[in-house]
Amino acid sequence: MNTPTSSIPECDRIRERYARRQNLPHDRYSPLAHDVMMTQQEKHRAIVRLLKRVGLPPLGDKKVLEVGCGTGANLHYLLSLGFQPENLVGNDLLEDRCVQARRSLPAAVRIIPGDATTLSLEASSFDIVLQSTVFSSILDQEFRQKLARLMWQLVRPGGGILWYNFMYNNPRNPDVRGVSFQQIERLFPEGCIQGKRITLAPPLARAVAPIHAGLYTLLNAFPFLRTHWLCWIQK
Repeated sequence: MNTPTSSIPECDRIRERYARRQNLPHDRYSPLAHDVMMTQQEKHRAIVRLLKRVGLPPLGDKKVLEVGCGTGANLHYLLSLGFQPENLVGNDLLEDRCVQARRSLPAAVRIIPGDATTLSLEASSFDIVLQSTVFSSILDQEFRQKLARLMWQLVRPGGGILWYNFMYNNPRNPDVRGVSFQQIERLFPEGCIQGKRITLAPPLARAVAPIHAGLYTLLNAFPFLRTHWLCWIQK
Protein backbone atom coordinates (compact mmCIF):
# COMPACT_ATOMS: atom_id res chain seq x y z
CA MET A 1 0.00 0.00 0.00
CA ASN A 2 1.36 3.44 -0.93
CA THR A 3 1.95 5.93 1.87
CA PRO A 4 -0.14 9.12 1.46
CA THR A 5 2.07 12.06 0.47
CA SER A 6 0.72 14.17 3.34
CA SER A 7 2.00 11.65 5.89
CA ILE A 8 5.58 11.67 4.55
CA PRO A 9 7.89 13.98 6.56
CA GLU A 10 9.06 17.00 4.57
CA CYS A 11 12.72 15.99 5.00
CA ASP A 12 12.01 12.68 3.25
CA ARG A 13 10.18 14.48 0.46
CA ILE A 14 13.16 16.81 0.01
CA ARG A 15 15.43 13.77 -0.30
CA GLU A 16 13.10 12.37 -2.96
CA ARG A 17 13.16 15.65 -4.89
CA TYR A 18 16.95 15.74 -4.92
CA ALA A 19 17.08 12.08 -5.99
CA ARG A 20 14.99 12.93 -9.05
CA ARG A 21 17.57 15.56 -10.03
CA GLN A 22 19.98 12.72 -10.82
CA ASN A 23 18.19 12.54 -14.17
CA LEU A 24 19.38 16.02 -15.19
CA PRO A 25 22.17 16.32 -17.79
CA HIS A 26 25.49 15.61 -16.06
CA ASP A 27 26.92 19.02 -16.97
CA ARG A 28 23.86 21.12 -16.00
CA TYR A 29 25.59 22.55 -12.91
CA SER A 30 29.20 21.92 -13.91
CA PRO A 31 31.54 24.82 -13.03
CA LEU A 32 33.00 24.33 -16.53
CA ALA A 33 29.68 25.28 -18.16
CA HIS A 34 29.71 28.83 -19.50
CA ASP A 35 26.36 29.78 -17.97
CA VAL A 36 27.29 28.38 -14.55
CA MET A 37 30.59 30.26 -14.60
CA MET A 38 28.91 33.55 -15.54
CA THR A 39 26.19 33.11 -12.92
CA GLN A 40 28.69 32.29 -10.18
CA GLN A 41 30.96 35.20 -11.04
CA GLU A 42 28.03 37.61 -10.94
CA LYS A 43 26.81 36.17 -7.63
CA HIS A 44 30.26 36.40 -6.07
CA ARG A 45 30.71 40.04 -7.09
CA ALA A 46 27.27 40.88 -5.70
CA ILE A 47 28.06 39.16 -2.38
CA VAL A 48 31.31 41.12 -2.02
CA ARG A 49 29.50 44.41 -2.67
CA LEU A 50 26.78 43.48 -0.20
CA LEU A 51 29.21 42.50 2.58
CA LYS A 52 31.05 45.78 2.15
CA ARG A 53 27.83 47.79 2.10
CA VAL A 54 26.61 46.33 5.40
CA GLY A 55 30.01 46.91 7.01
CA LEU A 56 30.90 43.31 7.73
CA PRO A 57 34.67 43.35 7.01
CA PRO A 58 37.15 42.48 8.41
CA LEU A 59 36.06 38.88 7.94
CA GLY A 60 38.70 36.93 9.84
CA ASP A 61 36.73 36.78 13.10
CA LYS A 62 33.24 36.43 11.62
CA LYS A 63 31.35 33.18 12.22
CA VAL A 64 29.19 31.66 9.48
CA LEU A 65 26.70 28.82 9.31
CA GLU A 66 25.57 27.61 5.89
CA VAL A 67 22.28 25.73 5.85
CA GLY A 68 22.23 23.42 2.85
CA CYS A 69 25.97 23.56 2.21
CA GLY A 70 25.90 20.79 -0.40
CA THR A 71 29.39 19.68 -1.36
CA GLY A 72 30.95 22.84 0.10
CA ALA A 73 31.28 25.20 -2.88
CA ASN A 74 30.04 28.28 -1.00
CA LEU A 75 32.21 27.50 2.01
CA HIS A 76 35.26 27.29 -0.30
CA TYR A 77 34.34 30.72 -1.65
CA LEU A 78 34.01 32.18 1.84
CA LEU A 79 37.49 30.86 2.67
CA SER A 80 38.84 32.64 -0.42
CA LEU A 81 37.38 35.92 0.90
CA GLY A 82 39.23 35.63 4.20
CA PHE A 83 36.82 33.82 6.52
CA GLN A 84 38.71 31.41 8.75
CA PRO A 85 37.96 27.66 8.62
CA GLU A 86 37.47 27.35 12.37
CA ASN A 87 34.68 29.94 12.11
CA LEU A 88 32.72 28.10 9.38
CA VAL A 89 29.97 25.52 9.93
CA GLY A 90 28.16 23.69 7.15
CA ASN A 91 24.98 21.65 7.38
CA ASP A 92 23.23 19.55 4.76
CA LEU A 93 20.32 17.14 4.87
CA LEU A 94 21.97 14.74 2.42
CA GLU A 95 24.67 12.55 3.95
CA ASP A 96 26.57 11.97 0.69
CA ARG A 97 26.94 15.71 0.14
CA CYS A 98 28.30 16.14 3.65
CA VAL A 99 30.85 13.41 2.94
CA GLN A 100 32.01 15.22 -0.20
CA ALA A 101 32.21 18.55 1.64
CA ARG A 102 34.21 16.96 4.44
CA ARG A 103 36.72 15.55 1.93
CA SER A 104 37.38 18.85 0.19
CA LEU A 105 37.28 21.39 3.02
CA PRO A 106 39.90 22.07 5.71
CA ALA A 107 39.52 19.88 8.80
CA ALA A 108 38.73 22.94 10.95
CA VAL A 109 35.47 23.54 9.05
CA ARG A 110 32.68 21.81 10.94
CA ILE A 111 30.22 19.79 8.84
CA ILE A 112 26.95 18.67 10.44
CA PRO A 113 24.65 16.27 8.54
CA GLY A 114 20.90 16.10 9.06
CA ASP A 115 17.75 18.19 9.39
CA ALA A 116 18.71 21.83 9.92
CA THR A 117 15.65 22.50 12.10
CA THR A 118 17.09 20.16 14.74
CA LEU A 119 20.56 21.72 14.90
CA SER A 120 21.85 22.00 18.46
CA LEU A 121 23.85 25.21 18.23
CA GLU A 122 24.10 28.16 20.58
CA ALA A 123 21.58 30.92 19.93
CA SER A 124 22.92 34.24 18.61
CA SER A 125 26.30 32.66 17.83
CA PHE A 126 26.75 33.48 14.11
CA ASP A 127 27.44 36.71 12.27
CA ILE A 128 26.01 35.19 9.08
CA VAL A 129 23.57 32.37 8.46
CA LEU A 130 23.69 31.60 4.75
CA GLN A 131 21.21 29.77 2.55
CA SER A 132 21.53 29.40 -1.21
CA THR A 133 18.57 27.91 -3.14
CA VAL A 134 17.49 25.83 -0.15
CA PHE A 135 14.02 27.24 0.46
CA SER A 136 12.95 26.61 -3.13
CA SER A 137 13.21 22.86 -2.46
CA ILE A 138 11.00 23.14 0.64
CA LEU A 139 7.38 23.03 -0.49
CA ASP A 140 5.81 22.73 2.95
CA GLN A 141 5.12 26.23 4.30
CA GLU A 142 5.19 25.15 7.94
CA PHE A 143 8.64 23.61 7.47
CA ARG A 144 9.83 26.80 5.76
CA GLN A 145 8.67 28.85 8.74
CA LYS A 146 10.31 26.45 11.18
CA LEU A 147 13.65 26.63 9.38
CA ALA A 148 13.46 30.43 9.10
CA ARG A 149 12.85 30.73 12.86
CA LEU A 150 15.84 28.50 13.61
CA MET A 151 18.10 30.52 11.31
CA TRP A 152 16.94 33.77 12.91
CA GLN A 153 17.62 32.44 16.40
CA LEU A 154 21.18 31.55 15.47
CA VAL A 155 22.07 35.04 14.15
CA ARG A 156 23.56 37.42 16.67
CA PRO A 157 22.28 41.02 16.89
CA GLY A 158 24.00 43.08 14.22
CA GLY A 159 24.51 40.01 12.04
CA GLY A 160 22.17 38.73 9.38
CA ILE A 161 20.82 36.11 7.03
CA LEU A 162 22.57 36.00 3.66
CA TRP A 163 19.84 34.83 1.29
CA TYR A 164 20.07 33.70 -2.35
CA ASN A 165 17.04 32.06 -3.92
CA PHE A 166 14.98 32.23 -7.08
CA MET A 167 11.68 34.06 -6.98
CA TYR A 168 9.60 32.34 -9.65
CA ASN A 169 8.00 28.92 -9.91
CA ASN A 170 9.32 26.65 -12.64
CA PRO A 171 6.33 25.28 -14.58
CA ARG A 172 8.49 22.42 -15.86
CA ASN A 173 9.67 21.39 -12.40
CA PRO A 174 7.04 20.76 -9.70
CA ASP A 175 9.82 19.86 -7.23
CA VAL A 176 10.76 23.51 -6.67
CA ARG A 177 8.88 26.65 -5.74
CA GLY A 178 10.03 30.25 -5.95
CA VAL A 179 10.16 32.60 -2.96
CA SER A 180 9.00 36.17 -3.58
CA PHE A 181 10.31 39.21 -1.72
CA GLN A 182 6.99 39.44 0.12
CA GLN A 183 7.39 35.83 1.27
CA ILE A 184 10.90 36.59 2.51
CA GLU A 185 9.46 39.45 4.55
CA ARG A 186 6.89 37.10 6.07
CA LEU A 187 9.57 34.53 6.92
CA PHE A 188 11.68 37.16 8.70
CA PRO A 189 9.21 39.79 9.98
CA GLU A 190 11.71 41.24 12.46
CA GLY A 191 14.52 41.64 9.93
CA CYS A 192 15.68 44.74 8.09
CA ILE A 193 15.93 43.48 4.51
CA GLN A 194 18.15 44.80 1.73
CA GLY A 195 17.55 42.96 -1.53
CA LYS A 196 18.75 42.99 -5.11
CA ARG A 197 17.60 41.00 -8.11
CA ILE A 198 20.49 39.16 -9.75
CA THR A 199 21.12 36.16 -12.06
CA LEU A 200 19.95 36.04 -15.66
CA ALA A 201 17.09 33.55 -16.11
CA PRO A 202 18.83 30.15 -16.40
CA PRO A 203 17.23 29.11 -19.74
CA LEU A 204 18.46 32.38 -21.28
CA ALA A 205 21.87 32.03 -19.67
CA ARG A 206 22.27 28.49 -21.02
CA ALA A 207 21.36 29.74 -24.50
CA VAL A 208 23.59 32.83 -24.74
CA ALA A 209 26.59 32.30 -22.44
CA PRO A 210 28.26 29.69 -24.69
CA ILE A 211 28.01 32.13 -27.62
CA HIS A 212 29.63 35.13 -25.91
CA ALA A 213 29.94 36.37 -22.33
CA GLY A 214 28.87 39.81 -23.52
CA LEU A 215 25.42 38.49 -24.42
CA TYR A 216 24.92 37.34 -20.83
CA THR A 217 25.97 40.78 -19.58
CA LEU A 218 23.75 42.57 -22.11
CA LEU A 219 20.59 40.63 -21.27
CA ASN A 220 21.34 40.73 -17.55
CA ALA A 221 21.25 44.53 -17.71
CA PHE A 222 17.44 44.23 -17.78
CA PRO A 223 16.21 43.62 -14.21
CA PHE A 224 13.02 41.87 -15.36
CA LEU A 225 15.17 39.07 -16.83
CA ARG A 226 16.82 38.37 -13.45
CA THR A 227 15.28 35.52 -11.47
CA HIS A 228 16.94 35.45 -8.02
CA TRP A 229 16.91 37.58 -4.88
CA LEU A 230 20.19 38.23 -3.09
CA CYS A 231 19.28 39.65 0.31
CA TRP A 232 20.86 40.71 3.55
CA ILE A 233 18.35 40.31 6.37
CA GLN A 234 19.82 42.16 9.34
CA LYS A 235 19.02 41.40 12.96
